[in-house]
Amino acid sequence: MADIEESIRTNAEGPAKASGDAGSVEQHKLTDQIEADRYLASKQAAKSKRRGLVFNKIVPPGAE
Repeated sequence: MADIEESIRTNAEGPAKASGDAGSVEQHKLTDQIEADRYLASKQAAKSKRRGLVFNKIVPPGAE
């Protein structure tokens, strides 16, 4: 995960397009990179044993 965060940070600081004698290079859009990071984070969260939301049934005393 840290690699993706670092690449997003590096790509955001750098130019969107670069061209030279060898050719030109264009990076993925920042919004696409952020969406990819969110997707990978959600996949990682889904794998974890802990769930963020737990449903419990509350039964008042004497209600049987």
